[in-house]
Amino acid sequence: MTTEPVRTDRASTQIHNIGYRHYDGPRLGRAYARRSLFSQSLRGAYGLGRSAKSKVLPMLLFVVMCVPALIMVAVAVTTKAKDLPVDYTRYAVLLQAVVGLYVASQAPQAVSRDLRFKTVPLYFSRPIERIDYVVAKYAAMASALFILTAAPLLVLYVGSLLAKLDFTEQTKGFAQGLVSVALLSLLFAGIGLVVSAVTPRRGFGIAAVIAVLTISYGAVSTVQAIADTQGNGSAVSWLGLFSPITLIDGVQSAFLGATSAFPGVHGPSSGQGVVYLLVVLGLIAGCYGLLMRRYRKVGL
Repeated sequence: MTTEPVRTDRASTQIHNIGYRHYDGPRLGRAYARRSLFSQSLRGAYGLGRSAKSKVLPMLLFVVMCVPALIMVAVAVTTKAKDLPVDYTRYAVLLQAVVGLYVASQAPQAVSRDLRFKTVPLYFSRPIERIDYVVAKYAAMASALFILTAAPLLVLYVGSLLAKLDFTEQTKGFAQGLVSVALLSLLFAGIGLVVSAVTPRRGFGIAAVIAVLTISYGAVSTVQAIADTQGNGSAVSWLGLFSPITLIDGVQSAFLGATSAFPGVHGPSSGQGVVYLLVVLGLIAGCYGLLMRRYRKVGL
């Protein structure tokens, strides 16, 4: 049995120079990658850089948050009122439904899509670690919420100055309102991201966030009303620990001079307020820890 020599085609074995070159530019490192991820996530929370359809809901909710403030300012200026109709610390609590809807709509898009389409490893092909990803996402969501809740307070503050209300009193109230919404933004962002990171399905994430924020508030408010009708005022204050929005209400009532929405009482005492503040800070730290554990668990 004879074998014929293998004939090779010279053209098929030719090596082509396709122009790959070594990168000699600056190495921007983790800090730049973290800032870029934060910026991209914050823009995405308002639909910037996404499709026109993605911009509708966040921008609409932003307008809904600001319109009541504009109306209050117009009324105060026209009637020459001596004070604003609503305290700065009360505004976000009154519009908590809008805030909750914003968290439910934007927290899942911040994390669920990365998990569903398995794009998170692409982030980690850059010089960032798990902590960078979690910090950037958490900071972006909290910043987006702070913009949403602080913008109407700024409208109220500017309007109060146009109405020639007392500068010192309005500045103090505005500062207290900013502290309140900053805590609210950190707490709601953490809860929204943790719930959304549990499932890669955005629809399930939206429903779960709404359920956590709405059902907890409805249940706590109902039980508080029952306790108040039975004359158990101390129970009303302690029950506020079991809902995110009532936690914020309790903290600002105890430390920021806000009027409490709790039925029948003036809000938690100073001692109870310390417990409220510790619970809020503990939940914020716990949400961060759960996010770190979640991304460690999925092998990222």
